[in-house]
Amino acid sequence: MSDAAQPTAAEVRAAAEAVKTALDRHLAAVERRSGEDDPAVYEAFNQLAAAAEVYDELLYDRYDEVTPFEIPGADDSLPPYTGPEEPNAISVLIRRDYAVAEPQRLLAQAQRVEAAEYEESADTGEDAAGTIHGALGILFGEFEPDEIASRHKEFGLEEGDSTLWVTAADEPADPGEWLEAPFEQIDPQRVVCRFDVSAVFDDDIDDTDDPEDAEDAQDEVDELDGDLEEDVIDDDLDADLDDDDAEDEGQAEDQELERLDADR
Repeated sequence: MSDAAQPTAAEVRAAAEAVKTALDRHLAAVERRSGEDDPAVYEAFNQLAAAAEVYDELLYDRYDEVTPFEIPGADDSLPPYTGPEEPNAISVLIRRDYAVAEPQRLLAQAQRVEAAEYEESADTGEDAAGTIHGALGILFGEFEPDEIASRHKEFGLEEGDSTLWVTAADEPADPGEWLEAPFEQIDPQRVVCRFDVSAVFDDDIDDTDDPEDAEDAQDEVDELDGDLEEDVIDDDLDADLDDDDAEDEGQAEDQELERLDADR
């Protein structure tokens, strides 16, 4: 960033004061909150997050420094639920992403479905299974989404992110009411629950693995291996002692026989 575009020291100072004010408001809202999902706390949280983000950006642009803390963005969680306490209806919104990993497998599966349909019907219409978009239409028209999700590898698909939202409604929608725009006008504050699946969660788990824990685990393995080696050594020693005892007993018997022969 050029010197002309850099924020002034006064602007950075003002942003810092805004963070202090937002922090005081957030604490006051928390102290006065009426319940676990108090909208005032949620609003104060968003204001604090926005003020901290502005301050962090100005601080970096002016002084090439960052803050030692990070406030999660408002989009990381749903807003407080404000829907009916006893919903008379619900809507289930599902999104599943797939990558077409093996196009030939996808085409082959669609062609098998298409061939089976032609055997049952005299209609030999256009070969829709010859294109990727046509094959997708055939497979998703033939199989339920849950079946495709469980058998996606058979269809040449690779899973991506998925999410499921359950939203509450006061009354069931009229037939055909939302079909033209099924995913519009979704109110996040009426989401009863949601379930997300993403590889990013696995990455987070991998990133948080503690090296010390791994070292401790390796120490335990090494200690166990050492115990096993000691047990093997002890077993070998016991076996050697048993062999020595047996050899001594044999020699004693031979000497006794020789003495008896001499007496005769």
